[in-house]
Amino acid sequence: MLKKINSILNVIIGSSIGVFIGHGIYVFWDYKTHPDLYAMQSALWYTSILVYGLFTIVALIVGIMIKLIIRRKLKQQ
Repeated sequence: MLKKINSILNVIIGSSIGVFIGHGIYVFWDYKTHPDLYAMQSALWYTSILVYGLFTIVALIVGIMIKLIIRRKLKQQ
C-alpha cells in the first residue's frame, strides 16, 4: 500500500512540475505575441508564473515530506 502511495506521489510531483513549465512557456509565448494586452495590466506579465511557481513549490515540499515519511515506514518493516 505504501509503495502505491509513493508512486502516486511521484506522478503528482511530476505533474505539478510539468504544469508549471507548460504554463510558463504559454505565458511567455502569449506575452511575445500580444505585448500590448499585458501593457494595459497593472501587474507584471510574469506575475502568474510566480504564483504558479509558489504553488508548485508548496506542492513539492508537501509531496517530498510525505515521501520521506513513507520511506521511513518502509525501512522499518
